[in-house]
Amino acid sequence: MSIMGTRVVRVEDPRLLTTGAVYTEDLRDPRLTGALHLTFVRAPMAHARILSIQTADALAFPGVVAVLTAADLGMEPMPPAMPMFTQTMTTSLLATDTVRFVGDAVAVVVTETAYQGQDAADHVHVEYDHLPALIDLREAASDAVLLYPQAGTNTVFAMGPAELDPELFAGCEVVVTQEIVNQRVAAAPLEGRAAAATIEDGRLIMWVSTQAAQDAKGAICRWLGIEPETLRVITPDVGGGFGAKIGADPDHAVVGAVARHLGRPVRWTETRSENMVAMTHGRGQLNTVTIGGKRDGTVLAYRLEILQDAGAQPRIGAVLPALTTLMAPAVYAFPKVEVKARSVVTTTTPTAAYRGAGRPEATHAIERGLDLFAAEIGMDPGEVRRTNLLPAFTEPHTTATGAVYDTGDYAVALDKALAASDYPALRAEQERRRAAGEEKLLGIGLSVYVEITGQAPASEIADVELRPDGSARVLTGTSPHGQGHATAWAMLVSEETGVPMDRITVEHGDTDLIPVGGGTFGSRSLQQGGAAVRQATRELVELARQRAADLLEANPDDIVVDTARAGVHVAGSPDAGVSFAELAAKEPLQVHTTFTSPGPTFPFGAHVAVVEVDVRTGKARLERLIAVDDAGTILNPLLAEGQRHGGYAQGVAQALIEEVRYDPEGNPETSTLATYPFLGITDVPSFEPVDMATPTPYNTLGAKGVGEAGTIGATPAVHNAVIDAVAHLGVRHIDMPTTPMRVWSALRAAEAAS
Repeated sequence: MSIMGTRVVRVEDPRLLTTGAVYTEDLRDPRLTGALHLTFVRAPMAHARILSIQTADALAFPGVVAVLTAADLGMEPMPPAMPMFTQTMTTSLLATDTVRFVGDAVAVVVTETAYQGQDAADHVHVEYDHLPALIDLREAASDAVLLYPQAGTNTVFAMGPAELDPELFAGCEVVVTQEIVNQRVAAAPLEGRAAAATIEDGRLIMWVSTQAAQDAKGAICRWLGIEPETLRVITPDVGGGFGAKIGADPDHAVVGAVARHLGRPVRWTETRSENMVAMTHGRGQLNTVTIGGKRDGTVLAYRLEILQDAGAQPRIGAVLPALTTLMAPAVYAFPKVEVKARSVVTTTTPTAAYRGAGRPEATHAIERGLDLFAAEIGMDPGEVRRTNLLPAFTEPHTTATGAVYDTGDYAVALDKALAASDYPALRAEQERRRAAGEEKLLGIGLSVYVEITGQAPASEIADVELRPDGSARVLTGTSPHGQGHATAWAMLVSEETGVPMDRITVEHGDTDLIPVGGGTFGSRSLQQGGAAVRQATRELVELARQRAADLLEANPDDIVVDTARAGVHVAGSPDAGVSFAELAAKEPLQVHTTFTSPGPTFPFGAHVAVVEVDVRTGKARLERLIAVDDAGTILNPLLAEGQRHGGYAQGVAQALIEEVRYDPEGNPETSTLATYPFLGITDVPSFEPVDMATPTPYNTLGAKGVGEAGTIGATPAVHNAVIDAVAHLGVRHIDMPTTPMRVWSALRAAEAAS
């Protein structure tokens, strides 16, 4: 019986539930004995020139070893890492002359214990010359206030036509336009950012809480100006990432710089408030959606104008409109699609990837836009979608924006979601409540989505070794932080070899042991990392067959795998066999391989959200979420459902309550978990996942990515549902998050207008 496709319980969990994980803060490595502790001095204002930094008072505090600035550490401003960005927007690891957001690092205090740092940091006196804050994206795009005067612009990155097509909507009977906010959110991982560093035999050794050790190494080498062979990065257990821990942040590099400067081990773990203001945020797009078509529901043209908030420094967030642009046509057969995008800097925390990274924004824009179009022509939102869906395909389909979808059957996904929700009954109950004038109204929201996963890097490595004691070891370039790779990769090896899962160890996240690896982000792990593990295991089994043939004096073609004994034997003669352990005892049995995908995969699905809105208070509560998420072949349903459920919760939270806010002066208003709410277990119902599997031909597993599906499908479905609940009262649109105050205000405004 095959283990593939079965609900195998995670092998990671016994350790996590007993002895516990070992996060960066928990490290007790002898190399960190006597480590100093680092505390950042962060800017208290959003935009200002640094006139002077006085450190004498801080140096007088007990336990203070050093107070260091960019000048002390020899840090010079550097251009952005991505060549498509405006290269004159230079920044340093520690601010040199200007701070550009509250939380910008100005200096570091190094102390003997962690508890001595904050008091001393409070006595580093920085004299600032206040400059205007820049919070509004439209104002930033006007270049009236420049964050980087030497650049002469606030635009980091732009793409699309120089001028919009004035004839795009010619011939359309109906054209609707809406500005839609995809608000800034915080990753808020359970474990914030952390790093530790020491010098060993002249090399810098760093432990970093990251989703990609190899990427982190490359970034730190660049920032510190050191050669790759002089740095080793190790990833301990990671308590959540959600995209915000891809690679390394400048603050991580500062930890390494201080260790090199002082010649002593150094540790840093940020506080929760520090995390909320200084760790990169996600989303942050202002989208203008325009849809034109016929009154029978046929869409003829779609335009999406994207204004992306890059935050104060040009990082990954600035390039995410490229993914929003790529996925703009979504699952629809629109004849004409036009996208224009621009990323601008503001005096706010820099933005980066957040679960979905550019793809949820594309889905949200079109799915919200289609509801507006449906309302304008008086057609059911489900019918509008069905009218415009691409037909099923098994050969690659190229979209208007250049995406090459591998496989898709979007109509079936929509039909499955509608059937599972009993859509007609939901609409009937909605009408009953409206007719009865009930105070708790029902809203039904839809979304149909397609996303891109495994885009880059397209290759992943795996190293599989069968050992003389009957165990196996896997080295992987992926980097788990909750996904269950130890379970999944062990399943793949056990399936091919018969080695019991509890005898298989999976190692990752050490750049000396695994110099090349892609890390874990973009829902790439199973389709690339898992495919690499399967490929390596099959190559290893073939090597074992060849060696066994020599040992047993048989034709290699007659050697078959015997998973019952974790070995091989001569076909038809089970007694004439040898175990993998016996072969490994004679000669090392190990294979290193690289799997390269022919292209990214495009998972898809459809969600139906059912909400209840109290018209007295504006409070919206999710009652049901029915979700079809087609990620191709599922290796372990338990792991896949865990990924889906986590994504749903985050997607629902963005639609209902999550939002990073700043006041007009650039001061963060959501710097603690008391002011930045997210949903708890009592705030969401039991989700209702519906199975569907359309395998991809791009890997032998047939697997696509599933880690980000929930945030892509759930957010627009819930957002649409809230507005649908009160649409008959004259409410056309409410920006996310649809908090009670926003819903209540929209109802009062509609009441006044009528």
